[in-house]
Amino acid sequence: MSDPNAVPTSCPERQNKEVSSPSVGDIKLPGAARMKALYSSLTIVERTAIFTSIFVIGFAYGLDNILRGTYEPYATSSFGDHSLLSTINVILSVVAAASQPTAAKIADIFGRVELVVFSVFLYVLGTVVEAVAKNVSTYAGGSVIFQVGQSMIKALNSIIVSDITSTRSRLFFSYTPIAPALITTWVSGNIANAVLSVTDWHWGIGMWCIIYPAAASPLIISLWTVTRRLKKQGTVEKSSTLLQALGPKRFIVELFWMLDIIGIILLVAILALLLAPLTIAGGDQSKWKSAHIIAPLVVSGFCVPVFIYWELRAPRPLIPMTLMKDRAVWAPLGIAISRNIGYHLQANYLYTILVVGFDFDVTAATRISSLFSFVQVVVGPLLGLIVFRVRKLKMFIIGGTMIYIVGFGLLIRYRGSLTSNSKVGVIAGQVLLGFGSALFSWPAQASMQAHIKHEHLAVMTGTFLASYNVGSAIGNTISGAIWTQLLPSSLHEELAGINSTLATSTYKDPFTAIAEWPMGTPERMAIVRSYQYIQHLITITGICLCVPIMLFALAVRDPKLNDEQTLASDDDLPYQRGLSQPVQQPEPTKSPAAICFHALSCICTLVRFSHQKARLGFDHSQSLLTPFELILNHEHTG
Repeated sequence: MSDPNAVPTSCPERQNKEVSSPSVGDIKLPGAARMKALYSSLTIVERTAIFTSIFVIGFAYGLDNILRGTYEPYATSSFGDHSLLSTINVILSVVAAASQPTAAKIADIFGRVELVVFSVFLYVLGTVVEAVAKNVSTYAGGSVIFQVGQSMIKALNSIIVSDITSTRSRLFFSYTPIAPALITTWVSGNIANAVLSVTDWHWGIGMWCIIYPAAASPLIISLWTVTRRLKKQGTVEKSSTLLQALGPKRFIVELFWMLDIIGIILLVAILALLLAPLTIAGGDQSKWKSAHIIAPLVVSGFCVPVFIYWELRAPRPLIPMTLMKDRAVWAPLGIAISRNIGYHLQANYLYTILVVGFDFDVTAATRISSLFSFVQVVVGPLLGLIVFRVRKLKMFIIGGTMIYIVGFGLLIRYRGSLTSNSKVGVIAGQVLLGFGSALFSWPAQASMQAHIKHEHLAVMTGTFLASYNVGSAIGNTISGAIWTQLLPSSLHEELAGINSTLATSTYKDPFTAIAEWPMGTPERMAIVRSYQYIQHLITITGICLCVPIMLFALAVRDPKLNDEQTLASDDDLPYQRGLSQPVQQPEPTKSPAAICFHALSCICTLVRFSHQKARLGFDHSQSLLTPFELILNHEHTG
């Protein structure tokens, strides 16, 4: 049997063809090999350092994401192209979808530390270009570079967590990169308001050129020191790099096939040429008959069969097609795509709706826009503790999809008004979306990771995250198409008898318009009615497209999680072909009452343990760390 980590031959004549040259086939991917060795060799101090470093860098890019999302509408408005916001977001989602599986492969080939350094470079470079941009084209170019860097570090954080955790504890630790949302949700609004009150969006974005590299340093140092220690001890082989083993020319050829450059180009072409024109067409004038709209759509259609054919024949496909036959893999991927289609449908212009339609100030609108992430982080770790005890995921995934759909129902009902009920309704809708998503989005990823071998872990984790971005691109496209097609005509209709010249300027720069026309004026109320109408269409479309989430949730496998890194093994071929668990004595299914009892027992145990520590004279504040300490010690010992 050929080694799955072996470098492939440069001739893509057939899928999974064995390498003819021993000098190539015997070389293992150093990044994947090092992390596999780390799993059983890390000390508790080193694990804590890595998780803390992930938290720090997650805090940085999480806060930056919120603030940049606040500054972006002002940036596009300053260029006179606010309606292009959805087009930019679509392009960024497409870039992220292509870069995350690629980042996973780069991490396996070169190493985790090397990828962190490279991602920081791209992150800072893109931020500089955005900050100095004077037109929408330059800003979009900087956004693309920035997005590649950010997508790489997000993928890498998830990969590192899965590298050093068991299937049982993985869900709990998976929330480490997004845990800072507990803080950033509440401070981001004040920061955004403070920045915009003394300067403009240029400085708001540009300051991250200094902040982000500093935040990334702990992760680079912790990974480098751990790898260095294991090399000295001989736990990790001091093998030569692929460049040294193959030589420059051969290395470039092999790297071309390993990264599946052709597959990446085809994927980007399909998504970009299909989705971007849909957001550009429309606006004040219909452009559907224009060649620059029709031609990309046609070319995108031709690229689809070419991409499928190539991925079936490629020596190292971008997406491992053999694994895609198992519902343990394709069902979670379907959940990821469907979840983000619905979320980004309503979130794409949410900040604008909150400011224009509900008359929230900058601080409140920024906080409400972040509620989704905040609730996810509150619910997620608690769910991780329960899953650590009950060792099951599927029931939570199904329940979460139901709550998610209910959240959309509230957004349909409350879509823009000055009344307190309407404002509470939109906030409650965001809370339910976050609560439901916490129950099924990350558990779906943990479920998929539990079914695949370590050599496939990085690539499939990158593919899962890419599925999120494909869903984001589709959701941004649909909301952008609705916005550009219907909002201009609605504004003209509502303002026809009041101020007919205001419609065009409001569509291009709504924030300037509402500053001139406060709530209660006929002009402002006409604008609000137009935004209510568009938001109503967007949220109805979103709830309809969320229905597939339920179907995918029902298809997810329901294995019993254990203390191993993966449920799959080298000799477990039937398991990889679709059996829900390795061959073993089946256990009776727990009833909902028993599951609730186990969850309550877990919480009571943690509380009792904290109380005992307090009675023994420990600092009571340290008892807050008990759940983390228990699971972290479990990872270290077993």
